[in-house]
Amino acid sequence: MIYTVTFNPALDYILRLDNPLKTGGINRVSYENVLGGGKGINVSIVLSNLGQKSTALGFVAGFTGEEIKRQLLEHNVQSDFVQLPNGFTRINVKIKADVETEINGQGPDISEAKREELFKQLEKLGEGDTLVLSGSVPKTLPDDMYQQVLLRLQDKKIRIVVDAEKGLLLKVLQYKPWLIKPNNHELGDMFGVKLKSNEEIVEYAKKLQEKGAQNVLISMAGDGAILVTADGDSHFSPAPKGTLVNSIGAGDSMVAGFITGYIESNGDYKKAFHMGIATGSASAFSENLATRPEVEALLKTIQ
Repeated sequence: MIYTVTFNPALDYILRLDNPLKTGGINRVSYENVLGGGKGINVSIVLSNLGQKSTALGFVAGFTGEEIKRQLLEHNVQSDFVQLPNGFTRINVKIKADVETEINGQGPDISEAKREELFKQLEKLGEGDTLVLSGSVPKTLPDDMYQQVLLRLQDKKIRIVVDAEKGLLLKVLQYKPWLIKPNNHELGDMFGVKLKSNEEIVEYAKKLQEKGAQNVLISMAGDGAILVTADGDSHFSPAPKGTLVNSIGAGDSMVAGFITGYIESNGDYKKAFHMGIATGSASAFSENLATRPEVEALLKTIQ
């Protein structure tokens, strides 16, 4: 079974303006939508779109938390969130005008008792399960939350995927996560260098393997992606051709595609890699998250 954890979920209120954003004045929108967000939630939705079952875990509260659960059901995604008694799941406002502007909410308080509820859920996972940890950690959780999870699960033979910012990611490498997914800029930032070639990206991805990571998937936006596998192989693919519509969720979609490709190919890393690229691109080329037909169409263009 696949499980995703979103420590800091949100309802994303997405607005599009035909004209530049005017601060201090009235703005008229030409498009609006309200979508359940958070990296783990995005992964679960795309997994469902690709035919894979998963259970979404994490913390929700209030009317916004109920809406996230409702939307997940619409996408045939099971959820088993820890329900918080006070506050509400945060709302993020994403304004797409001449420039993109985001206003992210704070979210509810998470007590130590509620945190322990999540740990108890995770401790039920066992050999053969896949766990995706992704996204930010709210201020009311300790900054070593990722480490605490991996420490508790390190002997369970679970495939653990980590997609998080530099500080969170580097601290968990000692627990040998099955897959990590930095982008090329994040990878360079981890070592204080600017990576200028695919060869340099592979070199520094292997440094992450030396620190404990098994497979390193590096996204490079329009320049494609690179995979350095636990078997010692390196794969590169350019991005499929298409028009960028919405970059939000593209990285999460790549993770979902990689997991799906790995399962469907019985562990073929190259096929998993291609499926990841096609899925990430399909989301980037669409208003919504990738669907199976969109992915299949792009997969045919990847050499």
